[in-house]
Amino acid sequence: MTILLIAVAILIGSGVATLVVCGNTRLTTLFGAGGILIGSVVGLMPSVASLLDGKVESFEFPWRIPGGSLHVQIDPLSAFFLIPVLALSALAAVYGSDYLRSYSSTKRIAPHWFFLSIFVASMVLVVVARNAVLFLVAWEVMSICAFFLVTFEHEKREVRVAGWIYLVATHLGAAFLLAMFLLLGRHANSLDFDLFGVAGSLSPAVCGIVFVLALIGFGAKAGFVPMHVWLPEAHPAAPSHVSALMSGVMIKIGIYGILRTMTFLGHPAQWWGPTLVAIGLTGGLLGISLALVQRDLKRALAYSSIENIGLITLALGVGLWGITSGHTIVAVLGLTGGMLHIWNHSLMKGLMFLCSGSVLHGAGSKNLERLGGLLKRMPRTGVTMVVGALAIAAVPPLNGFVSEWLIYMAMLHGGLEFTGVNRIVLLFAVGGLALIGGLALICFVRLIGITLLGEGRCDQARHAHESAGWMTAPLVILALLCVAFAVVPGILVAAISNPIHQVFGLSTDMALPSLTTLGTLNIVVWISIGAVALLLLIMQKRSKLVAGSTWGCGYIAPTPRMQYTGQSFSEFVVSRLFPRSLRPKTSVTIPQGLFPVEASLSAEYNDPLSRSIYRPFFDRWAGRLAQLRWVQQGKIHYYLLYFVVVLLLAFFWLTFRKWVLS
Repeated sequence: MTILLIAVAILIGSGVATLVVCGNTRLTTLFGAGGILIGSVVGLMPSVASLLDGKVESFEFPWRIPGGSLHVQIDPLSAFFLIPVLALSALAAVYGSDYLRSYSSTKRIAPHWFFLSIFVASMVLVVVARNAVLFLVAWEVMSICAFFLVTFEHEKREVRVAGWIYLVATHLGAAFLLAMFLLLGRHANSLDFDLFGVAGSLSPAVCGIVFVLALIGFGAKAGFVPMHVWLPEAHPAAPSHVSALMSGVMIKIGIYGILRTMTFLGHPAQWWGPTLVAIGLTGGLLGISLALVQRDLKRALAYSSIENIGLITLALGVGLWGITSGHTIVAVLGLTGGMLHIWNHSLMKGLMFLCSGSVLHGAGSKNLERLGGLLKRMPRTGVTMVVGALAIAAVPPLNGFVSEWLIYMAMLHGGLEFTGVNRIVLLFAVGGLALIGGLALICFVRLIGITLLGEGRCDQARHAHESAGWMTAPLVILALLCVAFAVVPGILVAAISNPIHQVFGLSTDMALPSLTTLGTLNIVVWISIGAVALLLLIMQKRSKLVAGSTWGCGYIAPTPRMQYTGQSFSEFVVSRLFPRSLRPKTSVTIPQGLFPVEASLSAEYNDPLSRSIYRPFFDRWAGRLAQLRWVQQGKIHYYLLYFVVVLLLAFFWLTFRKWVLS
């Protein structure tokens, strides 16, 4: 535990150091990126050790704050989430050291490095906190730091709007978490997590309330539908390495919170599993459907994160369903698939967001309709982006396929072993998961095809350049990890067996033989791919054929205007499969007359929930609350008067409350 606290101190210290040397850009980058890299590597050592050997280490120091204490502990569940947090943070820091160089002439980057260092440290503290007050403080620091990281380019109006949407969403979730901890603390007579275990003896109704509060509070951070609307706004606005951290690990902190809450509540209720399955399927279908119509590369990836959080939630729900139904194999496969997908998604989505930042850096745009042909001009970014896209689309032999295969196996076993309505529901859920997988494949074929293939659709794309080694090295590392995780799934499941046993009391031994076989098949496929690629390379070098135009058919070569656009690529699926509410809002001006001079086509890609529910609600109340602006006079003595009035009302209530209530 001491080593992990040293890592947190390094992270905080490096962040403070960046403010001290803020006038020197090189030193600021060195302290910021170097401190996060060193602190993350130091923190990984006790995390890996705790995950593998299952040991629990604690440190406690009392506070003067009522109910609070500096009580931190690393156990297998904490270590499981610490590893992706620290590993991805280290790579993001290396990436950001070069990514921010283009901003150093126009902006001070020291505040960014400060908030990024504190952001990583606060995520670590959230995962190891064992006191509700410390947890909420670290949670709030994490949320505030993320706000300042998202609004790095605050001079842009859309960035400011995205930051405020995120801040409102995260604090609404925090309000439910406060209510949950107060309810647990009331019954435990303490705010220490160690004493929350008494909640297991509470009535099913109280445990159900706690579970619902956890779903809403932590689900707002994880991106559960309908609390997901901040993700597609915040991720495109933030710098790409920040987007990688937020999507790759921060939203997983919400999943951690739900799992940690389950350790307080004892045996799950019958309805918890089906509830998580419904939430997961809804998030998966809505997320990938909206990702399929986005023109902004990072916005499409943000909606894909909603889809993958849905898959994780679906898997955990199937696992809980198996526990409450007494089908151990269903529980083990579901929970193993969900936990493994947490790690896999951190790699895949971290890689894709970093690739999108490299595309923006090299081609000057993240609009799909302005990109194209980048594979020739940015080969390292292009190849790693292909690996990440295929992995996240669950194409074998990559890591995304392994975890989704486990989820399929869990649901198929449940469909065969369950009886009655449960069997029908779970078999229908298999169809829903297959639909999500098919749409995901189309979505990422679209992203890769439009971005990397064909010809550039603008001058910047036609003259794009590869990013520097500091930016492409993390891409290569993450791509190689996506490959490695696919060939050693048995080792990974053995590593995560301790947190599964800690939370659910199950052993994963029965899943190992099939995973070992799957890993061997993936190795064979990779060897075959390598052999075919080598053969094609040899044939290409020996070939003396010269390509030429045998028949121009009216033109010598196609122009970029003849290529598919992102919208036209997905139009067939969207127009025939999606309900009207999920389709883009299209406006068309048809040419009129014999000699038409004006025609236009435009499309809006707004989230249907944001467009039809959230935005009208907040606009309505913003107008009503604007009528209270007369209260804000801008004069200090008015504000002092308000404080005096509130204090008098408080004293009146304390003095006469018994008489008023009687």
